[in-house]
Amino acid sequence: MDKDNNAEHFLKLIRQSRRGKFKVYIGMSPGVGKTYRMLQEARALLRNGVDVKIGYIETHNRPETHALLEGLPVIPRRQLFYKGKELEELDMHAVLNLHPEVVIIDELAHTNIEGSRNEKRWQDVMQILDEGINVISAVNIQHIESLQEEIKNITGINVNERIPDSVLQQADEVVNIDLTADELVSRLKEGKIYAPDKIAVSLQNFFQPEKILQLRELALKEVASQVERKIETVLPRNVHARNECLLACISSNHEMAKKVIRKTARLASYYHSRWLLLYVQTPGEEMDKIGLAAQRHLINNFKLATELGAEVIRIKHKKIGKGIIEVAEQKQVTTICIGKPHLNLFKVIMATNVFNEILKKLSSNDIDLVILS
Repeated sequence: MDKDNNAEHFLKLIRQSRRGKFKVYIGMSPGVGKTYRMLQEARALLRNGVDVKIGYIETHNRPETHALLEGLPVIPRRQLFYKGKELEELDMHAVLNLHPEVVIIDELAHTNIEGSRNEKRWQDVMQILDEGINVISAVNIQHIESLQEEIKNITGINVNERIPDSVLQQADEVVNIDLTADELVSRLKEGKIYAPDKIAVSLQNFFQPEKILQLRELALKEVASQVERKIETVLPRNVHARNECLLACISSNHEMAKKVIRKTARLASYYHSRWLLLYVQTPGEEMDKIGLAAQRHLINNFKLATELGAEVIRIKHKKIGKGIIEVAEQKQVTTICIGKPHLNLFKVIMATNVFNEILKKLSSNDIDLVILS
């Protein structure tokens, strides 16, 4: 068994060394200049003799951006018919066959047309990196999965196209394209972001200064977190630092479970720690006793947690509190995260006579309890 583990570890090191480098430009909103910067970089690489190709670029008909495409080698897009319309996608087969040194792939959060090799473009990018091709890509802050609660609070919009946080965490370099709110609004008014007929509506909705400022703060924090992660990876770790492990506890309450998952993922990202998702199934929540919709929501939440980097644990126990403690001790958890008090899970814990026992256990084991709002 030890030999197998050693061989697997060595194989992992080989694959890591062969993997392409991954650079991501991140911005607070459309129009900050991510695509423009990628094309500028592509031109600089080409001048320096690098085999760089454009895999997929979306200029949104912005003249300044479109002009930068001139003279750059572009891989033709794949033509597809879907629901009676001719659509274009990244040609994964061509990218892998041509095997350029660097490929530029825009719109990282894009959902591929049904029937494509992968469901999402970020999955295409991961596969291309695995083949040893370097990738430069771009994404807006509102497309990051664990930030969806904050994004909705700021913009009032549900963002459908999202990427797991783990995608950014795999980037070798994350670069923030930053503008002030005034600069961004000026670009919009000058017609550099959207067509003239969309400007007035955009100013009333997404491009309000207070919203831009909040999104800008999220983008700056995200990049700062990625830089800190990189520093911790490169520099020797403090041997006395506590090995953090977070445990997110959810019930079958669908909406709150999503919030707990996303917020715990953010905390885990901040502390650069591993994290676990725990669902304690009581006799009253056996699969034949809860509806199909609740079962489906549970499965979707397990999938979301996995995409955000969690190990999902599902146990059966008569007492939720005792189940949580048992898992926390077994997995050497340092922080337990639960939803705020009016939620079912917390009520169940409070209603049991083991709550005092839980607090004593947490205290004696140096485990923190975080109640997420």
